[in-house]
Amino acid sequence: MTGRLGLLVAGSVAEGLSARLDPAVPIEDVRLGKFVKIVGQKYEYFCLVTDVQLDSANNDVLRDPPGDPNKIDAFLRQVLSGTTTYALVKLKPELMLANLAADMQFEDADMVPRPARTIPPHFSNVSDATLADFERVFGRDDGKNHFQIGQPIDMDVPVCVDLRRFVERSNGIFGKSGTGKSFLTRLILCGVIKASAAVNLIFDMHSEYGWSAKNEEGTEVKGLSQLFGGRVAVYTLDMESSRGRGVKPAGEIKIALREISVADIALLQDELRLHRTAVESAALCEDKLGDDWVARLLDMNGEELTDFANLEGGNHASLSALRSKLRLIDRLPFVERSLERSTLDQVIAQLERGQHVVLEFGRQRNLLAYILATNVITRRLHELWVKKTERYWNTKDEADRPRPLMITIEEAHKFLNSEAARQTTFGTIARELRKFYVTLLVVDQRPSGIDAEVLSQIGTRITCQLNDERDIDAIFTGVSGGSHLRTVLATLDSREQALVLGHAVPMPMMVRTRKYDPLFYAAIGGDSAEVVLARSRRYEEIFGDE
Repeated sequence: MTGRLGLLVAGSVAEGLSARLDPAVPIEDVRLGKFVKIVGQKYEYFCLVTDVQLDSANNDVLRDPPGDPNKIDAFLRQVLSGTTTYALVKLKPELMLANLAADMQFEDADMVPRPARTIPPHFSNVSDATLADFERVFGRDDGKNHFQIGQPIDMDVPVCVDLRRFVERSNGIFGKSGTGKSFLTRLILCGVIKASAAVNLIFDMHSEYGWSAKNEEGTEVKGLSQLFGGRVAVYTLDMESSRGRGVKPAGEIKIALREISVADIALLQDELRLHRTAVESAALCEDKLGDDWVARLLDMNGEELTDFANLEGGNHASLSALRSKLRLIDRLPFVERSLERSTLDQVIAQLERGQHVVLEFGRQRNLLAYILATNVITRRLHELWVKKTERYWNTKDEADRPRPLMITIEEAHKFLNSEAARQTTFGTIARELRKFYVTLLVVDQRPSGIDAEVLSQIGTRITCQLNDERDIDAIFTGVSGGSHLRTVLATLDSREQALVLGHAVPMPMMVRTRKYDPLFYAAIGGDSAEVVLARSRRYEEIFGDE
């Protein structure tokens, strides 16, 4: 369905607009979240459909409707439609652009999309947006600044995100389990890597980003290392698991006990079931025992622990409980009592050179291992990037400008809940708005578990289907006009659909997410044309149009 939809008949800037649907346009073809254009006298307005309503010019028809709907005469329906009965489409104006067909002088600011601050006059024409309109608003997929994330629900035209704006702030990909968050995350990461918009560190909790993974149909799909070759290095916390899957990691990551700080213990309170006083005891140990406080505390016998508590004024019961819980960390396979040199040095050096890194957890994907490893590594990286940034501020030399670093984490609410966000590196990064060239890409099925202040700083939100009202409320934290978008979000299918809004797109948009298949591999440049064509044919034979 293309072309004219109807005429504008009512509305306001605050409450939105109402358009009377043209009788020739089937009401069932107009879906919530549809992207439409209104041509005013001076501006073109780009809007989202937020509601579709039935109305009547004569209430008598509604009080005494025709009989059995299945037996209504087609001629009678045609007579009533568009005159006595009609449809209204509710629209939320998002953007305005200069109407180039108008014989007027415009300022440069009118030539780029900007928020709608006025409305068009009565009886302005409402129509489907065209490919040219989409490119004018969302940009064209050029492999550099813009990357296609999907298509509108009812059209076959690309919708792009601005990658440069995307990496300027921390971002979120949300949705309940099974909605395709991981594949959507992989799409975004491919775009960022191809455009060199930022260097990426991906904490791969389920070992599905680095080498290969399986989709919902059980078909194996490529990982980032397969698509980008040497530009992506895969490291592991579980070498045996990686080799068993046919992966050849660039190295194995080990963490020494001396690399664990009080901040890491504070973040693990829930997983270790620690009392609040245990964190205070950890701070006392770090202060009195130095960097090797964990190992020294673990090595204390009962008498030594009692002497230490009495000497330093610590609580013996709390120190004893802390020591007991630290043994769980000591038993993790990737944790060592001591290391001659940190195995993280190689990872950090590669990130500094612009090489992307995927860290697989293998069988170590319980939350204790995941939270500990990610926090230790991220804290060290953040400290390094802060030093790099401060040096750049001092020298003003472009050669000293740090590479933008984007860190991808899953189960983000564990790091960014109201308590943890105030005391962890992740909360600091989320609030800094790339001040030190480090941002987060958070992937989570429970956005309501993330601190409201942190959510308000999330630049771009890509949201798949959610059912929990608290999660839906959280998505629109700090979003102007969120009440209109709630209805749109509620109409998403359970798979391959998402609502994109925020810093990297000029206006909210509901999309069918791009398929992660051989055709996508070709667009990214991972295969030769012959291989792509052969795989695409085979893919179509298996899955058809699905």
